[in-house]
Amino acid sequence: MISSINPFNGQIIEVFGPHSPAKVERRVALAWQEFHCYKKTPLAERAAILNRAADILEAEKRSFAAIMTEEMGKTLLSAEAEVVKCIGVCRHYAETAAIALADMNIPDGPSGSSVKFQPLGPVLAIMPWNFPFWQVFRCAAPALMAGNTLLLKHAPNVPRCALVIEDIFRRAGFPEGAFQILLIEATEVEALINDNRVAAVTLTGSEMAGRAVASQAGRQIKKTVLELGGSDPFIIMPSANLEAAVSNGVKSRAMNGGQACISAKRFIIADSIYQDVENKFVQHMNGVVPKIETTS
Repeated sequence: MISSINPFNGQIIEVFGPHSPAKVERRVALAWQEFHCYKKTPLAERAAILNRAADILEAEKRSFAAIMTEEMGKTLLSAEAEVVKCIGVCRHYAETAAIALADMNIPDGPSGSSVKFQPLGPVLAIMPWNFPFWQVFRCAAPALMAGNTLLLKHAPNVPRCALVIEDIFRRAGFPEGAFQILLIEATEVEALINDNRVAAVTLTGSEMAGRAVASQAGRQIKKTVLELGGSDPFIIMPSANLEAAVSNGVKSRAMNGGQACISAKRFIIADSIYQDVENKFVQHMNGVVPKIETTS
């Protein structure tokens, strides 16, 4: 079973049965079948549907934010900001896809040489829990505008977010097979990567997961896009405004409860200012207080 658990109090919100092998097969088959129809949809029509998804996000922003807060644990304010970011990425690709996907002539090549951008097919997206809406929308918006279909294997602790996102795309008007979620275990991913109907894989997650996916996709000669864990350095030199540097360093480290790949991970400080920075850092970090916000 896949449980949605409130991380604040440990209470189970809802329990979902995982998709059976037969249901997974139906969804993969539908994604493959729909791809051959959806790729012929005019760009203007795809853009109109994606803009409707943005409209839904905008109209129900607080409701979607509350779901993220309850299931994933981020503050309501940051959850609302995440929804706003999703609105922006939908509008952006709806507006710019026609330019990005336009044929490119190669003037220095042989006569009539050009580059054409064609959809690949069903894309398997393996997404993390720390930004449960944003990570999906930033992947889905360009993929759908390019004429691909999408199969989402979301993190196991945010199944409600996954179901809600699927519903948003359906309500917006995307065909049933254009965007589908798969409630499956990580152990079932390899079979999907090996499936000839899955054209490409994208993953945001750990280096260990990235190695596994890249290895499996590489054996099938399939395209991959991987965003893996980082160890971002935050360097403070004697010439810096120490108060501002420490303040921003603490904000970066504490962003999203510390669960952000772009957060400062390693602090590299010049010897001459080390003790001063350490004292200020401890003082600022002691001032970080979790915000308790109502979702009603």
